[in-house]
Amino acid sequence: MNITPSLVLWIYVGLLVIGGFIGYMKAKSQVSLITSLAFAAALALCALEIVFKSGMAYVFLGLLLVVFCIRFTKTKKFMPSGMLMTLTLVTLIIYAVLAGQ
Repeated sequence: MNITPSLVLWIYVGLLVIGGFIGYMKAKSQVSLITSLAFAAALALCALEIVFKSGMAYVFLGLLLVVFCIRFTKTKKFMPSGMLMTLTLVTLIIYAVLAGQ
């Protein structure tokens, strides 16, 4: 199986959407759902290189990383912000390594 930068983005997009729905179902957080869907759509466009080029994925992942870091430092709870912060950082690193090849 050939792992591409686009595949990494698609996996992250799927997890982001699932996380948004879980946030909505558990906490009735419409902001969580809307934000996750908006960023998922933007990252999907990066993966497809339709509107945004793949380089914009760094911007979107970086913004998400900052948001999750801020939330984690405020709540001091690993779930969900710490987990999402870690997942976003890992995605950003893997994406950068694969895109650099």
